[in-house]
Amino acid sequence: MGVEARLRAAWIWARRVEARVDDMIARAGGWLLDHRPRTRRHWLLTGLGALFVAALTLNFLTMPPPMPDYASVRAAWQPSEAWLYDRNGVLIDSSRVDFARRRLGWTPLDKIAPPVAEALVAAEDHRFYAHGGVDWLATLAALRDRLEGKPSRGASTLSMQVAGFLAPDLAKPGARGWLDKIRQIRAGLSLEGAWSKPHILEAYLNLAGYRGEAQGIGAAALGLFGKTPDALSRDDALLLVALLPDPQASAATVARRACAMARGTNCAGFESAAYSMLGPTRSLQLDPGLAPHLAQRLLTKPGLRITTTLDINIQRIAIAALKRQLEGLGGSRARDGAVVVLDNASGDVLAYVGGIGGNSTAPAVDGASAYRQAGSTLKPFLYAQAIEKGYLTAASILDDSPVQLDTASGLYVPQNYDKGFKGLVSVRSALAGSLNVPAVRTLLLVGVDAFRDRLWDTGYQGLVEDGDYYGYSLALGSAEVTLLEQADAYRSLANGGRWAPWRLTVADPRPEPRPVTTPQAAWIVANMMADPNARAVTFGLDSSLRLPFWAAVKTGTSKAMRDNWCVGFSDRYTVAVWVGNVEGDAMRAVSGTSGAAPVWRDVMLALHADQPSRAPAMPPGIEEWTIAYAGNIEQPRREYFLKGTGMTLVASAPPEARRPRITNPVSGSIYAIDPDIPIDRQRLAVAVTGDAMTHRLLLDKQDLGDAGAAPLILPGPGRHRLALLDLSGKVVDQVVFTMR
Repeated sequence: MGVEARLRAAWIWARRVEARVDDMIARAGGWLLDHRPRTRRHWLLTGLGALFVAALTLNFLTMPPPMPDYASVRAAWQPSEAWLYDRNGVLIDSSRVDFARRRLGWTPLDKIAPPVAEALVAAEDHRFYAHGGVDWLATLAALRDRLEGKPSRGASTLSMQVAGFLAPDLAKPGARGWLDKIRQIRAGLSLEGAWSKPHILEAYLNLAGYRGEAQGIGAAALGLFGKTPDALSRDDALLLVALLPDPQASAATVARRACAMARGTNCAGFESAAYSMLGPTRSLQLDPGLAPHLAQRLLTKPGLRITTTLDINIQRIAIAALKRQLEGLGGSRARDGAVVVLDNASGDVLAYVGGIGGNSTAPAVDGASAYRQAGSTLKPFLYAQAIEKGYLTAASILDDSPVQLDTASGLYVPQNYDKGFKGLVSVRSALAGSLNVPAVRTLLLVGVDAFRDRLWDTGYQGLVEDGDYYGYSLALGSAEVTLLEQADAYRSLANGGRWAPWRLTVADPRPEPRPVTTPQAAWIVANMMADPNARAVTFGLDSSLRLPFWAAVKTGTSKAMRDNWCVGFSDRYTVAVWVGNVEGDAMRAVSGTSGAAPVWRDVMLALHADQPSRAPAMPPGIEEWTIAYAGNIEQPRREYFLKGTGMTLVASAPPEARRPRITNPVSGSIYAIDPDIPIDRQRLAVAVTGDAMTHRLLLDKQDLGDAGAAPLILPGPGRHRLALLDLSGKVVDQVVFTMR
């Protein structure tokens, strides 16, 4: 309410009071009936009533707003930041949520360097500890100066200024009249009656605005000096207090004020210190900044304090390992990376590194939660499902040779990473060596829909389409997954096939794990992934995947070298690493063992520096056999089988035992003649597998001769039928293809 409105309300109220006083006078008694005495007494009493009304009116006009107590003010303090802590309560990061002003947490007086309070009292209210809220000497001096026409000096005490912070209308622009001054005085007296001196001093330092958007001693100390309030020096305190009369003052003005407060101390350093304090290079460093992506994800409200499951030491280890690797690769090869570390037993996320910046062109993107193509990292779950169903054993032989599969979108021709083929290989070698064609052949046994459902049950929540959408490429990781999903899925293998969601904060629930893969299949697959000899053909004996203790690991590279993964587990930890470019452009000369694997190795070595990992105990239901391979396909070894499926000799079916069939062309294929290539250079090779020495090929109605001759054909445009006939003329296989 403005002064004019207050005066109007007071006048109406005063007239009502005057009317009541007149009524009281009229009823006072018979001795007032004489005219002359009655008139003098009437005016006397009227005057007294008027003075009473005036006093009441002045009291009403200068009534200050009610002052809250200290506890309420502190409880209502709302920082602009939110904070993230590790599992032991150590601050690891923060995020600014309120951008209207910059406030940190409320800073108690005992956490503020004593020179700050001393400088504040000396500059703003040197009789602070002697008065009761109003410095009457300073007030009378200010009144004298105004009557004499001299420039008036401020007489507001710290108590009156704090009252102004708590009730902004006390200090609103234009509030300089004598009625406003009396309101401020009364507010200061009211505050002093309820608050202690230390509380008033503490509130002032926290409520005052310092520079720009910084409010409170916490934001000011960190923003202007890069220090916490308890680390401010005497010179820092003088400069900070010199800023209070005009927070936007120039460095020279601030230095001059600080020098005046120093009282004879050498002032040579104040000017340079003031320029440094107010310079553009000063930044507000709030915390270690160790988990910015997680802070952005979890800190959504001002003042929020979240205790995560992270371990600050493991977080630092993961950051250092990733930073070292990305710097070694250089921005021209790979710019981004992410690391996640899980505790196998609890599912707690012990490290969450969404990126480190560096050469990244999109450092704010969270690489740990971004969906990327999985590459070969899904193969362990495929082989586990095949072993669990009894379709394969770790010793079973798979054919790593060219294959063409007819799909709704055309031919699918999987190839290995090195573009070569190994021929007949065991399941152990196929998984450890990350061979693609054997994985696709395994998917044909398991079924695309069944495998997709297994992946969903193992926590890959990005697989929202049915199996037909992904097709046979699902075996090679065409689906998109996150690094967190990868880590938790592999953790299920470490826990005997039991899956449960990870935990990011201590408030997250601990749900009971549910079985997804049988303990036997999970153990056998982990044993294959931990076998350095099995992966030697592809990765060599001394790659980044080999550790001086037991660990199961799998690498993966997505299509066109866009993503590089390395995920593995020890007896206590699961570590997942992704390296790539968040924009999706291909990496240059980065493979599974040169990209993500070195980071995985460094983190694993650091985690087990004091206690090496031990191989998990074999669960019941597994038997161990010494096996040999007919034809020396692989070297003899000890192998593990589900109970009742063991064997000692493994042999591949002889060619004569295989049903003859046409492998090229693939039925449903469409081939086009290129007009820019000479016609005699364009031929289609016919390929037949199995014992086909006594079989013949028939293209439409033309006899092509012996099926074992592998003829080259060039049919004309149109639809064609190629048949394989036995000696009796019976069709044992046929394909239909089109030429354009």
